[in-house]
Amino acid sequence: MVDSNISQHYRQAELPFLESIDNLSGKVANEYRPILTDFLNPRQLYILETIVNRYEGVSFQTFGGYASAELKRAIAFPDYFVPKSDDYNITAFQIDYPSKFATLSHGQILGSIMGTGIDRDVIGDIVTDGLNWQFMCESEMADYVQAQVDRIGKIKIKLKRIQPEDIIIPVDEGEETTTTVASLRVDALVSEGFHISRHHAKELVEGGMIRINWEQAGRPDLEISIQDIISVRGFGRLVIRDIAGTTKKGKIRIVLKVYNRNK
Repeated sequence: MVDSNISQHYRQAELPFLESIDNLSGKVANEYRPILTDFLNPRQLYILETIVNRYEGVSFQTFGGYASAELKRAIAFPDYFVPKSDDYNITAFQIDYPSKFATLSHGQILGSIMGTGIDRDVIGDIVTDGLNWQFMCESEMADYVQAQVDRIGKIKIKLKRIQPEDIIIPVDEGEETTTTVASLRVDALVSEGFHISRHHAKELVEGGMIRINWEQAGRPDLEISIQDIISVRGFGRLVIRDIAGTTKKGKIRIVLKVYNRNK
C-alpha cells in the first residue's frame, strides 16, 4: 500500500495507478531487473516519477518513438541497466489511405484501432503533417493491430511499418502562458484557458465535451493538477505545466500550455 501521506495528494481515480507503479518499483528493487510500462500520459509520467524516486537504486527513463512524443513508455530499472531505444518495444505505423478522396482525423483513427478490442495504453501518439498519418504502437501488439485494422471508419486502409527516421515530428503549436485562477476546478481552468464564461465551461463538462487525460471529466468541480491534459471538444487542449504558488490575494498562479484549435 502507498503511504497515505503520499496518496492524499492524488485523486481517488488515480490511486489504482499509484499502487501499480509502487508495486512495479518494488519489483524492480527486489528482483533487480528492468520493467517496461505501457504508454503513459504526461500526468501518469509525473506520478511515476514521484513514486520511482522514493526507491533507492531504482531509476527510470521514458521514450515514445520520437523525441517530443507526448505519450511514452517508461522503463524502471536497477543501477546496472542502461536502456536503449530498442528496449522500449515501439513500432511506428504509416496509414496508407486514398488521400485524394478521403480525409482522416485523430478521433476516427483512435476509434477504429480501439474497435479491435485493445486498450488505449497500447497506442502512443497519433501524428500528422496534414496529409500523412502515423501512430505508435506497442511492438508486442503490432502484428495484431496490423492484421485487425483495415478500415478507418468506412475508408479502406493498409498499415505499413516505418523506421524511426521516417516518423513525422509534429509542430508544437501550443502557447505557454502564466495566469491566476480562483480555484483548480476544471471549469475554472477551461474558462481561463479559452476565455469563455465559467457557466459555459460548466455546461461543456456536463455535456460530456471535456476529457481529462482522455477520460470524461464527469464533474465541473473536479480538481486539476500538474501535467493534466484537458481536452475540450471544439476548442482545443490545455496542459497544466506548473502550479506556482498563490498571490497575495489568495489566487493560484498556474502555468498553462494552450493548444487552441480555433486560432
